[in-house]
Formats: sequence, structure tokens, C-alpha cells
Amino acid sequence: RIVRLVIVLRDWASRSLHEEQQRPDPFLERFQGPELQTVAAGAGDDLEDEETEEENKKRKWQIFVVDPAGDWYYRWLAVIAVPVLYNWCLLVARACFSDLQKTYVVLWLVLDYVSDAIYIGDIVIRLRTGFLEQGLLVKDLKKLRDNYIHTLQFKLDVLSILPTDLAYFAVGLHRAELRFNRLLHFSRMFEFFDRTETRTSHPNVFRISNLVLYILVIIHWNACIYYAISKAIGFGEDTWVYPNITDPEYGYLTREYVYCLYWSTLTLTTIGETPPPVRDEEYLFVIFDFLIGVLIFATIVGNVGSMISNMNATRAEFQAKIDAIKHYMQFRKVSKDMETKVIKWFDYMWTNKKAVDEREVLKNLPDKLRAEIAINVHLETLKKVRIFQDCEAGLLVELVLKLRPQVFSPGDYICRKGDIGKEMYIIKEGKLAVVADDGITQYALLTAGGCFGEISILNIKGSKMGNRRTANIRSLGYSDLFCLSKEDLMEAVTEYPDAKKVLEERGREILIKEGLLDESAAEASTEEESMEQRLDRLALNLDTLHTRFGRLLTEYNDAQMKLKQRITVLESQMRQQDLEDFFSDGSDSLLE
Repeated sequence: RIVRLVIVLRDWASRSLHEEQQRPDPFLERFQGPELQTVAAGAGDDLEDEETEEENKKRKWQIFVVDPAGDWYYRWLAVIAVPVLYNWCLLVARACFSDLQKTYVVLWLVLDYVSDAIYIGDIVIRLRTGFLEQGLLVKDLKKLRDNYIHTLQFKLDVLSILPTDLAYFAVGLHRAELRFNRLLHFSRMFEFFDRTETRTSHPNVFRISNLVLYILVIIHWNACIYYAISKAIGFGEDTWVYPNITDPEYGYLTREYVYCLYWSTLTLTTIGETPPPVRDEEYLFVIFDFLIGVLIFATIVGNVGSMISNMNATRAEFQAKIDAIKHYMQFRKVSKDMETKVIKWFDYMWTNKKAVDEREVLKNLPDKLRAEIAINVHLETLKKVRIFQDCEAGLLVELVLKLRPQVFSPGDYICRKGDIGKEMYIIKEGKLAVVADDGITQYALLTAGGCFGEISILNIKGSKMGNRRTANIRSLGYSDLFCLSKEDLMEAVTEYPDAKKVLEERGREILIKEGLLDESAAEASTEEESMEQRLDRLALNLDTLHTRFGRLLTEYNDAQMKLKQRITVLESQMRQQDLEDFFSDGSDSLLE
């Protein structure tokens, strides 16, 4: 019994822990819809027995398809990029520097065949990599194979794994150039770089690093080719080639590579402090290097300049706005205190990274994605707002898309008592005070998540203030608010009457608490509203009857038209029959 009790408690604890780990945020769950709820709920279902689990595993392997937009595929690209970069950097060095190949031959054999195994695995993965067709991921293995096999990349991948190193048995293990076909798998490395540039939060830094990597690889290849040309001409034959390796100063591997790398760097950067060529083939090689160097220099200048301008684009745009405001204030001779206040406001916006216009940045996204980003970014604030707690997901989307951020300086009045209300506010950051008419005495303190101003824009029946503000609200420091205009709110709640009732009930509670609600007028307005509702219902019924009558009239006209057409056809048939009878009688009389 004790053992059973322990087992039951263990199962219960593990099940509770699993459910707690899978439990999503209820606020986001309500917004994101039933699809994610179904997935989350079904993720914790256990299989009935081990046999069913094994069958499901086999079935899953049979339909195993890699999503090219998923994280697993991106991680695999990172794995395959390593052997590709290894081959591109070390194969040419091993082919040119024979000492490098001979000294570490066992290490090279191990790394070569590990990279070959990864290449083969990559081809298998590509055969099971899905693609989108009409917006859905294709999982038909035959279609996936056909989609990959009929591409140029498949042919290059097959060529890259051909066992050309079998020629080792004929020429020996020290001919790394036999594996140059492994360089044809380069597209996977470029695909990994493209995906990383898209995913990284610092794309400019990655672009600069990527550019430096490309330049280093080009310099490395040029150094290896320079050493191979020197070997072909003869070391120390003239002043341009690599010095004679019999000299102890130039006869070891490290000096050979560093010297060639130094020569290649000077040449490709067009510095030109290298010995002049002597032979014709040396002149041609140096000319080619200079052309490549000019292209590299132009690429560096263009890319780095573009990256720097992109990095400073936001700051330059913001600075242009400040300069325009300063010029305007100087032209209009605004007071120094007001000028200082405006500059401090701009400084606060830039320091707290609030100078970016979110609407401008997100304007290319669809409304659904924009709303989801806004909810995720401002989740902690929106969860505290009472009017958003029970509202429908569709209304939440509409309201979030209509919110406009505003920042108020210390001492600014957000609204004054008696002003006509045209918008309501939601506090994202900062503290606001409900103050008396003197602007000093504080009645209440509003913090993040609070909202105010909805009473004056809801047109609550019986309100003694009408559509005017009922309190003075002042910002104690810098306050970051969301603003929702009256027109936007009314447009949003028109299709959601329940949410409108919740807002009106909350407004009535506040008005009753402050003694600003005329209950008799509210009841009268309710009766008037019910009468208006009856009239609206009657008008709707009349419209429905009119529509139905119009439909019946149309059907009657169609039936009448068909009947007339039928009668016309019958009349023509009768005439034709009479004519045939007349001619037949005439022919009979003539024969008699």
C-alpha cells in the first residue's frame, strides 16, 4: 500500500508539474485563439502503452519532414557550415604547403571523413526538407525528392561527395587537391549566413564580421596561390618569389605561411610595398591581384559606409527633428524656459529609446501581426487595464491598433476639469496625480495600468458633466501614456455591445461615487433608449419584410415571364401544325 501511495503521489506530482510548465499566459491565450490552446492541451496527453508509442515513433519517422523556417533547420545549417568553411580554408593550404599536409596527416584524414559524413547527412536532410505550396508545408516525400533532385544544387552536392580521394591509393596520401570537389558544397554556408543576418538582433555587426571573414578567406587563398607559384618557379630564383627554403630563416612552416599572408595582404590592399615582379607570369599575377585588391577596397568602403549610415540613420533623423524645432523656437522667439523644457523632452525620448515611431516601423506588417507585437511588447501594462480583462479578442486587436503613444513632461496637465473630452488615456509608465484646481492638492495617485478619461467620451446618460472632464490630472514626472480617441473607441465598441456596457457600467459607478449622476435623467434616458431600440427593431423588421416582398415580387415576375414564353412556344407550335394540316388537305384535294 505504501508503495502504491508513493507511485500515485509521484504520478500526481509529475503530472501537476508538467501541466504547470505547459500552462500559457491566460491573457495571451485568450488573444491568440483556440489553435494554440488545442496544441498546448494536447501536448501533455500520454500514450496508452509502449507498443502504441513505438508505432507512433515509426510513423513519425516515416513522415519526418524538416521545416525550413524552424529552429532545428537553422541549427543544422550551423553544423554543415563548419565543414564547408573547413574545406574552403584548409584544403588549399594543405595542397600548397606540403609540410602542413605531411605533418598532421592523421588529423586531416579524421577531419576529412567526418566532414564527408556530415555532407552525406546534409543530402539526406535536404531530401526531407519541406517547402511551401499555397502557404502550406509540403510533406509528400516524393514531391520533396523531386523538388530537390531537379535543382542545380543537387548535382553540385552529389559532385561534392564523389570519392575522388580513392586516388590516394595511386598517388599517395599527400595530395589534398584531390578533394577540391568538396568546395562545391558552398551554398549551405551562404544560406547559414543569410539566415543568421535575418535572425540576429545586431545585423550591422554581423554584416561587418561577415565581410571581414570573406576578405580574410580571399587573402588566405591568394597567399596559398603565391606560395604555389613560387614553388613552381623555384624558391629564391628571383626577388619576387618566396626566398630559398634552404635558408633557416625561411625554411619552417610558420614563416612560410606568415610571409605569404603578409605579401598577400600588402598586395590586395594595394599598399604595394612588395618586391616588383620579374617574369611575365609574375607580372600577370600581380596585375590580377591589384584588380582584385581594388574591388576589395571598393567593397569595404561601400559596405562599411552603408552600415555606418544605417546605424546612425535613427539618430540623424531624430537630430534633424530637434534642429527643426530649435530653429522654429528661435524664429518665433520662444522663451528660454519653454525652449529648455522642449529640449529636455527630446533628451528624455532619446535616452529612454522612445524616439522611434512604432507605427512607421510596423506599417508594413498585417494588422494581426502588428496587434500581436503590440500586445507582447505592452503585455504587462495591458494586463493591468480593467477594460481589457474581459473584452473579446477581436475588440482587443482593434483597440491595441488604435492606441497612440504620448509622453508628457513633469508638471504637464493631461486634462483639466471642465474640458471637453475627446480621448481616454492608459498609463504605461510614470505616475499621475488627481489634483485640485490649485494644481497642488492631491486627491489620488494613478500608476501603470490605470486608465482615465473614458467617462467624458462615453456620453453616459444622466451625467451632470456631459462630455466634459470630471477631474484635473497632472503628470508628476515624465509619463508614458497610450491615447485612445473618442472616434476610435466608438468605432471599435460599435460591433461589441457587451464591452460597451461594461465601460458604461464602470463610468456610472464612478459618477455615482462622485455624485455626478442624475439618476432620474438616467432612467428617463434609459426609457428613451428602450423606445429608440423598439423603433430600431421595428425599422429592421420593416426592412426585412420589404426585402422578402421584393424577393417574392421578383419570383412572381420570373414565373410570369416563363409562363408567357411557354404560351408563345405553344402558339407557334399550333400555327405550325395548322399550316401542315392545310397543306396536306390541299395536296389530297389536288390528287382527287
